[in-house]
Amino acid sequence: MIYDDKINDFLNGKVLVVLSFIAMVITAAMAATSGEFPSPEAGNGVFFKMSQAFAQSPILSLVTNIAAVSLIGALLLVLNKVFQFVRSVTHIMVSAFFILTMANPLTSCVFSAGTGLALMLVLGTFLLFSSYQNKKAQRSIFLMFAIISTCAMFQWAYVLLLPAFFGGYCYMRAMNFKGVLASLLGIFVPFWIAIGTGLVSPFDFKPLNIQAVWDALEIGQVRALLVSVAVVVLLSVVLTSLNLLKIFNYRLQLRVYNAFFMLVVLLTVISMCVDYQDMQVLVPLLNVCLSVQIAHAFTISKASKRYIAMFVFIIWALVSYATILFL
Repeated sequence: MIYDDKINDFLNGKVLVVLSFIAMVITAAMAATSGEFPSPEAGNGVFFKMSQAFAQSPILSLVTNIAAVSLIGALLLVLNKVFQFVRSVTHIMVSAFFILTMANPLTSCVFSAGTGLALMLVLGTFLLFSSYQNKKAQRSIFLMFAIISTCAMFQWAYVLLLPAFFGGYCYMRAMNFKGVLASLLGIFVPFWIAIGTGLVSPFDFKPLNIQAVWDALEIGQVRALLVSVAVVVLLSVVLTSLNLLKIFNYRLQLRVYNAFFMLVVLLTVISMCVDYQDMQVLVPLLNVCLSVQIAHAFTISKASKRYIAMFVFIIWALVSYATILFL
């Protein structure tokens, strides 16, 4: 029993965070220098096309992505310390996020819209959670929707965050008639400024341009990639459903916080089904939400040997990385 507790404490502690981070950096560097994963097309937003600087410099893409992923991990840790949506003190959420990132070389070795999307989700969650039961949160709502709308001008993927945060503010009981107006203004003001100042014209509108990420991959890599994504989706849905039964017993504020992550999982899975060719962009969003659910599952469980499931998860991540890289 003491031996089991020590292993569980290790998995729950800071040492695993450091080890998983080191493993992620090493495997990402190996993938980046292998020449197997060219930077994906940056894509376009409503009016603008993203810069191709990262596509021309794999090392710049790698370093930028590692920095962004590291920031997401740090923010997740701070977010839980501030709002305590996972009731136990734990670091396994950050470890799980780094391991999930490592499992798919396309989320670790190249900077893409998906990483930026995940970073925006975590940053926006601070504003969202701070508005709990605040009927005067119109400034927060306007700011959040204005930022998302601005990002959507450069990358269509950010549009997914609009219904996610609208639902989130409703969950927080911060959305009222003024809040709805603030959200609408937040969406339209950036476009009004861009058009009104002459930066763009309505004729510069660019429709969503989908380019399947696997167009540049070998057939073996495509299959391994699809299996990896399918596992992440399945784990997200299953753990979210199982944790839901326990989270129902939390106090209202914590239930509301966790309902937001569940909403993001639902919207992301639906978007993956609709826009299956571009599903890779949405994987980092699922990685964030799945890492939260893993933290819940590990801390809620009273099983002394729950570390076995975590070790299986780590082995799967290594196998996933190897098959995507070498097939």
